[in-house]
Amino acid sequence: MIAVLVAYYGFNVVAEFATICTPWLMVMFTAGGMVLIPSLNEALTGYTTLASFSDFVNLAGTTVFTGINAEGEPGIGLWEVIGFAWAANTFAHFGLIDMALLRYAKKSVYGLCTATGMMFGHYIAWISAALMGAATASIMKLSIAVVSPGDVAYYALGLTGFVIVIIAGWTTANPNLYRAGLAAQAVFPSIARQKVTLAVGAAVVIGSCFPFIYRSILPILAYAGLVLVPIGGIVFAEQHIFPRLGYKSNWLRLKGVKDNMPALITWAICLVFGFALNFINIMPFVYLFLPTWALSIILYTILAKKAGADKSYPEAEKREQEFDRKVAEYHAQLAAQESHIPVEDTSVLTKGIRAVWILIGLVLPAILAWRVLFNSPDLYDYYVNRELFYDLTIWCTLIYFVFAYWGLKRSKALQRSAMAGTDPAV
Repeated sequence: MIAVLVAYYGFNVVAEFATICTPWLMVMFTAGGMVLIPSLNEALTGYTTLASFSDFVNLAGTTVFTGINAEGEPGIGLWEVIGFAWAANTFAHFGLIDMALLRYAKKSVYGLCTATGMMFGHYIAWISAALMGAATASIMKLSIAVVSPGDVAYYALGLTGFVIVIIAGWTTANPNLYRAGLAAQAVFPSIARQKVTLAVGAAVVIGSCFPFIYRSILPILAYAGLVLVPIGGIVFAEQHIFPRLGYKSNWLRLKGVKDNMPALITWAICLVFGFALNFINIMPFVYLFLPTWALSIILYTILAKKAGADKSYPEAEKREQEFDRKVAEYHAQLAAQESHIPVEDTSVLTKGIRAVWILIGLVLPAILAWRVLFNSPDLYDYYVNRELFYDLTIWCTLIYFVFAYWGLKRSKALQRSAMAGTDPAV
């Protein structure tokens, strides 16, 4: 419900929330794996230390990435993992949900933020979570298939683990709820975005009460991507293929047509195509987005041409150019009214605040996790180091969020003062 409320208040709150949480999440996901590796290695080899990187690879291959699933049958391999990693994110990237946030970007290079997020959120975090799950299953004498996320987080990070479960859920839910609210408002334009977001959020809150939903996350994400991927293919075709073929990217508006029937037909055919491939089991469902995306591009290009995307509309194009000119002038006017040079806060207090949340909130937990992994020659030292990590990290976390939020507020106040032309000190 808190995640819904954060999304309710819009883009700025979502962005500020992510700004604070992301650095901490990166450190904690990595630290959790480091803390439990000695325990996992001791259960397998009798030693708490790893002599080389090959020992780490052998440990992971023996305990997690075995190629055998919980039923003792051959499981998925590396290519299937890569396919799922793509499929799980197609609804965000190929489906272009990212554009709900990236439309505010001032430079195209900001798109690399998505790659950075995937690197830590779905590469390092997945490997770390796998090792944490295996270690927790070993500690609890349970199958990794029935270990809960709360158990894993607690054994990896102590009380901080409960915080990371909540924060990780928030950072995933907030932008998705915000984007879902925007999409739903497009369907119901007369209803305010906030109200639509609350309605969508209420449905999500109810759905989150049913465990079968998160236990079926792999196929749910893959199928969700399959539903949305054709839309991404249609947009990709209009923005990147049409100009190279001499078609009009805005042909629908130039022609004066409200309903994009080529897009609707393409989407319907691609849905039938994708789910038919899944039904006949011609390939693993984690790969279905690739042929579906390619088909949507080809099919929409052909149908749009037949509908008039390759034709000229002189009068409409002239009106469009005039409209674009007025928009550019209006934006320039707004920029002139609101333009300001970003002010960097060089005060001693701000530097001190930043030093506290970086050194105590991020660096210290990383050092403690490093100590657990590389300075635990036996089980006794391991337990001592791990308990020290547990005890201090929860306080580091509290300090991090307090000081990071304080620094964010000071930065915002400074920018507002600069825009208003007042003295920040006042």
